[in-house]
Amino acid sequence: MKDKAFIDTNVFVYLYSEDEVQKREVACDTIEKYNCITSTQVLTEFSNVCIKKLNMRAAAISKSIDEITSACVIVPVEQETIKKALELHDKYGYSYYDCLIIASALTYNCPLLLTEDLKDRHVIENRLTVHNIFSR
Repeated sequence: MKDKAFIDTNVFVYLYSEDEVQKREVACDTIEKYNCITSTQVLTEFSNVCIKKLNMRAAAISKSIDEITSACVIVPVEQETIKKALELHDKYGYSYYDCLIIASALTYNCPLLLTEDLKDRHVIENRLTVHNIFSR
């Protein structure tokens, strides 16, 4: 059985980046290795990065969203998740949007948060470990 992991935006961005071949391979392997969960927030951030940095057209982004949602469970950002993010921001000092991702991972009982944006191996609330899959 695969371990459950919450996937942050940058993992998906690397899946579709033409400039970062090695990171794309790591991202692809990661999606296959884990039982992946992500949030509507991540899909929104991904779409924004695809438009602004990857210069992708709407149809290509839409196709990418379909591919991501076929490989991952997508969870909504709920009112309680937002409140939890505010608590986490006060406690850990990460940006609000990073805390919203952390809160989503905690809400859906993910033991791993895969990202390159936060402190690698940081254990949050004694049940979520941040892992930078690109640091090796």
